[in-house]
Amino acid sequence: MRLFAAVVPPPARLAELARAADRLAALPGAERLRWTSRPGWHLTLAFMGEVDDGLLPDLRARLGRAARRTAPFPLRLHGGGQFGRAVLWTGVAGGLDELRLLAERADAAARRAGVAMDEHRRYQAHLTLARSRADLDLRPFTEALDAFEGTRWEVGELALVRSNLPGGGTPGEHPRYETVATWPLGGAGAAEGAG
Repeated sequence: MRLFAAVVPPPARLAELARAADRLAALPGAERLRWTSRPGWHLTLAFMGEVDDGLLPDLRARLGRAARRTAPFPLRLHGGGQFGRAVLWTGVAGGLDELRLLAERADAAARRAGVAMDEHRRYQAHLTLARSRADLDLRPFTEALDAFEGTRWEVGELALVRSNLPGGGTPGEHPRYETVATWPLGGAGAAEGAG
């Protein structure tokens, strides 16, 4: 199963972002972008790729420990940026050190559980809004996002998410995301099979 660890902003915070994204969709060139599916908006902490089912019990236990060791922290969606000319994203502000620490702990949990992780890179928090299908100048979109300031929320859980890739070859089809487990930050226990 294809998995990643994530923070999922609450629905009210995602609704704020959706209003900003709606304004972006009216900009020239927006039709040349492949917009991400709003029900799947999240902040990836550690992408694991295909994970053998036999590793899941240890992975879940280790992610639970990582969550318990991390206190809740404030975040807000904020501004925007781009990766090259290919990816448009919104960033976050607030407890960035805590978010990076949670990402490092999720990555370490996966490695210790035996998940073959990609090369370790410095974590850059972002929520992907769109990908460019062509050579498109994304600066008008990032400039439009400069003023975006979401409302603060308290990050209170770590999620393990399954990515179900589209299989039908339908143009514009997006991956479907399914939360398979969550763990409260700074607390005990886990909600299995959520979502």
